[in-house]
Amino acid sequence: MDDRRVLSGIIFINRNGLRWCDAPAAYGPPKTLYNRWKRWSDMGVFTRIMMGLAEQAPDNKTISIDAPTSRHIVRPAACGKKGGEDA
Repeated sequence: MDDRRVLSGIIFINRNGLRWCDAPAAYGPPKTLYNRWKRWSDMGVFTRIMMGLAEQAPDNKTISIDAPTSRHIVRPAACGKKGGEDA
């Protein structure tokens, strides 16, 4: 799976407060998204990205990632589980 697509999926999930299993299929399998997020988090990848972006900010403190213009609609039922159990 393409790293850029996975990164976009991770950002989408976090920006919209979704569960991994609610990721749109265009970003790849939810397990792939979660595994890369976990691995990259443990390696400090996101910290380095944010530090690099902060260095480019005019005040060297503030950064932001643009929110998508449309929201993904999520059904209240949990990811394929019976009885609304959490995934």
